[in-house]
Amino acid sequence: MITAAASVVASIPSPSISYFDIGPLRIHIYALCIITGIIVAVLWTNARLTKRGAEPWVVIDIALLAVPLAIITARIYHVLTHWSFYFGEGANPLSALYIWEGGIAIYGALIGGAVGAWLGCRWTGIRFWTFADALAPGLLLAQAIGRFGNWFNQELYGLPTDVPWGLEIDYPNPAWPIGLPEGTLFHPTFLYEVLWNALGVLVIVWVGRRFRLQWGRLFAVYLIWYSAGRIVWESIRIDPSDIFLGLRTNVWAAILGVVIGLAIFFVQKRRHLGLEPSPYVSGREWNAGQAVQSQNTDDFVDVSEPPTSEVEEVSATSTPATK
Repeated sequence: MITAAASVVASIPSPSISYFDIGPLRIHIYALCIITGIIVAVLWTNARLTKRGAEPWVVIDIALLAVPLAIITARIYHVLTHWSFYFGEGANPLSALYIWEGGIAIYGALIGGAVGAWLGCRWTGIRFWTFADALAPGLLLAQAIGRFGNWFNQELYGLPTDVPWGLEIDYPNPAWPIGLPEGTLFHPTFLYEVLWNALGVLVIVWVGRRFRLQWGRLFAVYLIWYSAGRIVWESIRIDPSDIFLGLRTNVWAAILGVVIGLAIFFVQKRRHLGLEPSPYVSGREWNAGQAVQSQNTDDFVDVSEPPTSEVEEVSATSTPATK
């Protein structure tokens, strides 16, 4: 049975293109994957927040701060953890700005996105942990979509392998291990993470409904799930990365992610025994009945009777003059 499957799958080819041109404009498929993931996460988070009683599309106000900070910090994190690649001997420092070529770190995005989301929540009155819980499944799905960008860029693949689903990589490639012959297959770590994240989305949705996790505990489940898988994928990747105490920096980041997720889960469980009273902090609640409606003009137009003196004056001036 395994032999039959191997004969069918054989290997996974990499896309032959990573961008396309529309007139003078070059569109990178990597960027399209990231943008698609962001849109999906925003739409799903909006639906989940609205269901909790938040103002429809308040997520846009939060995303306006969170998304740019996430992207900027993700790039900075990647550059700092691959310093020699951008600032080492023979490197082009300006390439640190070439984000369209790939190279953003999800843990950097989480740091910057968390800061932006916290500021956005302060701005809108939404509880930060309510937003984080609403975001959790959409964020993981966005990461799964974004990983297809690595496939198109032929980057971040794993160790050489002879499994039937080995990934084909064009030769030569900047990350090609020295000494390996052309035609070598590699572990498709992008696909492993896509499948792990997709399964995690189902787990997060089920756990959230089954146990009604709030106060940030559902986000903690996301952080634990994603980071646990990331420890494995990072351990078999062969792209250049700084090593600290024998482990890649992103492995350490993933371990820290699990620890932080566990800390959030148990600390919040101890601090908050009941359910959240509202998606808004006290005093910032939104009431749908207070929304301005164009047909409800009585609330904004003075329809009271004018003073008697004004009525008499109007009557006097409107009486026809007699000769």
